Amino acid sequence: MTSITEGTLLWEPSEKQRQQTNLYQFMNWLNREHDLSFNDYHSLWKWSVNNIELFWETIWKYFNIQSKQSYQTILSSHDMPGAKWFPEASLNYTEHIFRNREAGQTAIIHTSENRPKSEVTWKQLYRDTASIQQTLIRLGVQKGDRVVAYLPNIYETVVAFLATASLGAIWSSASPDFGTQSVIDRFKQIEPKVMITIDGYPYGGKNYDRLPVVKKIQSELTTLESTIAIPYLDSNANFNHLKNITLWNDVIGMNQDTSLAYEYVSFNDPLWILFSSGTTGAPKPIVQSQGGILIEHLKALTFHVDLDKNDRFFWYTTTGWMMWNFLIGGLLTGSAIILYDGNPSYPDKRSLWKLVEDTKMTVFGTSASYITACMKDGMNPGKEFDLSHLKCISSTGSPLPPEGFKWCYDHVKEDLWIASVSGGTDVCTAFILGSPTLPVHAGELQCRGLGAKVESFNEEGETRVEEIGELVLTEPFPSMPIYFWNDKDGSRLNESYFDLFPGIWRHGDYLKITERGTCVIYGRSDATINRGGIRIGTSEIYRAVDRVKEVADSLIVDVPTGNGDSSTPLFVVMKQGGTLTDQVKQAIKHEIRTQCSPRHVPTSIHEVTELPKTLNGKKLEVPIKKILMGQTVDKVVNKGSLSNVRALDYFVQFAEEIHS
Repeated sequence: MTSITEGTLLWEPSEKQRQQTNLYQFMNWLNREHDLSFNDYHSLWKWSVNNIELFWETIWKYFNIQSKQSYQTILSSHDMPGAKWFPEASLNYTEHIFRNREAGQTAIIHTSENRPKSEVTWKQLYRDTASIQQTLIRLGVQKGDRVVAYLPNIYETVVAFLATASLGAIWSSASPDFGTQSVIDRFKQIEPKVMITIDGYPYGGKNYDRLPVVKKIQSELTTLESTIAIPYLDSNANFNHLKNITLWNDVIGMNQDTSLAYEYVSFNDPLWILFSSGTTGAPKPIVQSQGGILIEHLKALTFHVDLDKNDRFFWYTTTGWMMWNFLIGGLLTGSAIILYDGNPSYPDKRSLWKLVEDTKMTVFGTSASYITACMKDGMNPGKEFDLSHLKCISSTGSPLPPEGFKWCYDHVKEDLWIASVSGGTDVCTAFILGSPTLPVHAGELQCRGLGAKVESFNEEGETRVEEIGELVLTEPFPSMPIYFWNDKDGSRLNESYFDLFPGIWRHGDYLKITERGTCVIYGRSDATINRGGIRIGTSEIYRAVDRVKEVADSLIVDVPTGNGDSSTPLFVVMKQGGTLTDQVKQAIKHEIRTQCSPRHVPTSIHEVTELPKTLNGKKLEVPIKKILMGQTVDKVVNKGSLSNVRALDYFVQFAEEIHS
């Protein structure tokens, strides 16, 4: 792997490219309407976070937010938690999806392992949403009722969500690859009235029947009254054993001339309930508001992703990850969104690059792990596929290493905007994003998001630049949770974000803000490796290990051993057909020694067949650390939150050997 220094300048937009961006148009508008003038993005950001009420009011006006009742107050207070945005306003999220759309223009492109590529116009999306809205009304769904979806990332899921939100009902979804208990742990907490489900799904060339799972889930949902069923795997699937069945195909063609009715709700009423990965305890039911999500997604997707009606926006995601909700938000900008359901590496890793070509994709959202996997496989998609329409690759899920940035320029496209972003389920957006007006530096995230007062705190709660610290928000933000479901006294919400710095949102990531305003994420702050008083993020270790071609994946933890000392075992998954030889171990140690420091060389290296990960693909660094410290699995891991529970067995046995 070719070495590259973090911070190396890789790309810079031309003046013509800058002037064609939505962000540039917004700055011109601010100048005309508010007599404000900004020389660059960072001066705009400083104004936005030092004048947050005025900034978010300009966002309201710029996007012409439709409200049945106008606001008198922008922000009730600056207290966190407790701040309320635009409290007097009433609106509807779905209305903003469909306003001013060209009926014949493409709204959604969708495909999967068992469905060919198909395009849906705005006119058809509107008609289908109206049909499902009428069905939900017939089933008794009203404002505040919960509609849950056990669905993959397919067209019908988008229709169902938009219909739910149009009624002021509350949406929550889980991907069909979630295990039975995991879904029960989520849906049972929120007492749904209606469930929308499929019979099964294809993945990696195999079919998975989920009807027995759905039956078990429904047996635990005592409030459930009705089911809307989609025959996805088998057109003749038998849903008769489920509660009060309505078949999707029986109602989707009805009411085609019906207009959508919009239930106006308070700006701070719920839109959906997202669940944290819940590695410990029951998954946290995070409630976000119709207005908060609407205004934040309009801002983020218009200015930071630079979407408009000419774009085709894709993110590889499932319905169990907040990036699905973010992807659907692309419709707010008038762009077409692209849905794909299936294994991104089936039949091989070329499949997503082929999708870029076939759909004329302009923004390709993916994970850092996918990019590094393509890099390790020696792929050259820029030569193999027509990527002429592609203008941006955006990645999240984990930090994209500098080598990943360089690979994109060397093997995908020279004139490309790379936007590595970082945020979370907690706010259903990113705090740190891209900007099409800024240069791209290897390994760095371009900027803090407009209106998000992100800072890096040391242990004393002091702001630092060019130092690694805790990622915090020191001012309220519209898409922060309005509450956790069933958290009546707010204690669980407070413990999740405000326990370390009272009144300050602590996100749980380690962050460095550079002098030029870019950012570097170093992984979860509670998983940091501390050797001899020198702290380093796990992402830096993984970057070094990724340079060893024989290794497919890795996980490192820092386990205290007493007397102020600790051990740092490294666990590696080898590429298919490979083994962890002494030579490979030496190569790993050499890379960590030279790329990080000699003191961060692991105390031991162990081969494992797989690493335990959450359903959203995140490594279980902190729970594994606690298991190796002697805590029991049940106390530190919610097994239902894992995609591969059996992967824990190795670590349990490893811990037993340590403590025997």
